[in-house]
Amino acid sequence: MFEGSTRKKSAMIGIAGVVLVLSALFAIGIGSVSVNPIVTLQTLLGNGDDTSAVIIRDIRIPRVILALIVGANLAISGALLQAVVQNPLADPGVTGVSSGAATAALFIMLVMPQSSVLVPVAAIAGGLIAAAMVYAMAWQRSIGFQPVRIILSGVAVNAIFGGLMGLLQLLYSDRLPAAVQWMNGSLAGKDMGDVWFILPYSIAGWIFALLCIRKINILRLGEQTAHNLGQNMNHVRLILSVLAVFLAAISVSMVGLVGFVGLVVPHISRLLIGSDFRFSLPFSILLGAIMLLIADMIGRSLFGAIQIPAGIVMAMIGGPYFLYLMRKGGA
Repeated sequence: MFEGSTRKKSAMIGIAGVVLVLSALFAIGIGSVSVNPIVTLQTLLGNGDDTSAVIIRDIRIPRVILALIVGANLAISGALLQAVVQNPLADPGVTGVSSGAATAALFIMLVMPQSSVLVPVAAIAGGLIAAAMVYAMAWQRSIGFQPVRIILSGVAVNAIFGGLMGLLQLLYSDRLPAAVQWMNGSLAGKDMGDVWFILPYSIAGWIFALLCIRKINILRLGEQTAHNLGQNMNHVRLILSVLAVFLAAISVSMVGLVGFVGLVVPHISRLLIGSDFRFSLPFSILLGAIMLLIADMIGRSLFGAIQIPAGIVMAMIGGPYFLYLMRKGGA
């Protein structure tokens, strides 16, 4: 029975991989200028016309690849944070990590635009500062980190950095138009340079997350069981949190604030494939990539020439889902 279940879960991961590839091929042809699937394949094989080649190779392919990478990053980040705090309502946005990263990145964009190369570094630093604030407030000497306190601290930190972002927007309103798309989580205007920048860091984060699967599964068993197995849970939580912050921060630095991927994807993954991270984490990676890709596809095709940032589309999808989870008591 166990082997049958394993085969079924492996098959679901395989199906998700196939859906991801098909979605990516379909997404390349979708936009304000539609490209026939046959023409898309011809262009990918080097036989398309010059106009199609420019649209597909220089605009669509970088955008699709970046959507896949960022979606996977945010899904892993959300899954790790939910494991750390043992609450399905946790994600980089709810716990303040995204706001910290976004505030630091926005500071560079508005106050020091000539130093835009520092945006990724600033985002990572801002995310780490936000996480440090959350864990400092959530720490109790006698019992260590309490999941509920982490969530509550995250809400407070999120509000603080949200206020700082509002202040920056007021003080530097004349420079704000250049950052508006980024603030709404847009993948527009990205090129292969952006892909090559984020890809190695993302792959390193994915590999490290997969190597931590055993520790994450132990974490799910509870404090007493973990202690009996010789695991220091506070140490494990710290490592997983830093990894989650890193993946969320580099994603925010590249495309801006995209919420709810880290909330929705791990929850759907648990419903479809179970809570064993040997299966749910790879499945979440694929599902996160697919979800953000679909959100971006909807945003750039729904209103013709007007492109809606993927972050706005995800907010419209994830907000009601978040309320649904709260209605169910966070289960």
